[in-house]
Amino acid sequence: MNSAGFFTSVSSNRKIDPSRRRGQFKPDGSLNDNDRVEIGPTELAFAEWRERGLTPPTLSRMREYRLQRIVGELQRRDLAGVLLFDPLNIRYATDTTNMQLWITHNHARACFVSAAGHVILWDFHNCEHLSAHLPLVKEVRGGAAFFYFETGNKTEQHAARFAAEVQSVLREHGGNNRRLAIDKIEMAGFTQLQRLGIDMFDGQEVMELARAIKNEDEVNAMRCAIASTEIAMKQMQQASVPGVTENDIWSILHAENIRRGGEWIECRILSSGPRTNPWFQECGPRVVQAGELLAFDSDLIGSYGMCADISRTWLIGDHAPTAEQKHLYRVAHEHIQHNMSILKPGMSFREVTEAGLLLPEPYRAQRYGVMMHGVGLCDEYPCIRYPEDLEGHGYDGVLEPGMTLCVEAYVGAVGGREGVKLEDQVLITDTGVENLTSYPFEAALLAD
Repeated sequence: MNSAGFFTSVSSNRKIDPSRRRGQFKPDGSLNDNDRVEIGPTELAFAEWRERGLTPPTLSRMREYRLQRIVGELQRRDLAGVLLFDPLNIRYATDTTNMQLWITHNHARACFVSAAGHVILWDFHNCEHLSAHLPLVKEVRGGAAFFYFETGNKTEQHAARFAAEVQSVLREHGGNNRRLAIDKIEMAGFTQLQRLGIDMFDGQEVMELARAIKNEDEVNAMRCAIASTEIAMKQMQQASVPGVTENDIWSILHAENIRRGGEWIECRILSSGPRTNPWFQECGPRVVQAGELLAFDSDLIGSYGMCADISRTWLIGDHAPTAEQKHLYRVAHEHIQHNMSILKPGMSFREVTEAGLLLPEPYRAQRYGVMMHGVGLCDEYPCIRYPEDLEGHGYDGVLEPGMTLCVEAYVGAVGGREGVKLEDQVLITDTGVENLTSYPFEAALLAD
């Protein structure tokens, strides 16, 4: 990749061709231009959401809300700004995307948000056009890449130049305040900022807490992403017949997500038969057999970058389930239903743990890592633990309206043949909880 021009700062006038403003707009307020640069849902997705009575987000309002969430966290901590390298944090701050998975392991993009809300984006080279539709991004620059693949033996030089630029930005937007939050940064960049005497703080805390409370638009975006995911899940289930492979089934979820304007899938956790126990096996070439359980966790990043994190387990073929399969399924179903029912605003995370349903002893050794976790652009704050893990890994916090959580359970005994994974996605409301998930559970596995 040619890095020429990476270190030339470019102030963007952030203007859009006025003729483009006169076109029609899509239901989310984005421009209805077949040749636009901005990604987003397809007409198929909009039509399906309309049939289901769903309201897409108003993107301009959602973007402004997110920026103000970050500003609020910065001001509470007397920070001059936050410097972001995590592509999901950059997405939250700017609603820009650019090779999201590649950037996850090649930190060639960065973003600065000041405590007054000034946003500077360092994008990949020659990519200024990708954010031209976003007026909240005030400047686009280049030169945030300083990792060995990109910069080799010049890494320290590039890192020093970037650090000096950050120092200049802090002077301009923070005055005498040199307190800078950073979420993730290459070692060379951290060292250079340290040499300049910049006071660095934990940007992950800033961003996780900013992202934790969703407004109406974010919840609407999540409803839409979940609806598209559930449509794809139905097609997966219809294709889950004896003789196909796990990969055949999983590929449907990915393809249908992309068809509707979704973005990627974080994992490949789908397994069948004896591969369902222990959990966390990813899909492979195994041919599924009649009478087996198939279980999966969607871990899907859908439209608007919103995560739809749903788990289901179903039976392959027309065989009647065994008594053991029904028992595993009932335990998992009862577990998540109870743990959803107890949720309400004002509960501490510890109170949620203590009020949660204990797994039967045979299934505790292989319990899932959390009882529930936050969800937004991906799995997010908070993690709420099982009682066995509370002292070692639990932390304090309180449920608030606008939080969205995934409540889940894995049920499988050590040495057992199969296991069951179930998970629903919920919203904490002013009075309790709303289940955002509507995909049905398996009547045959719940029947007496």
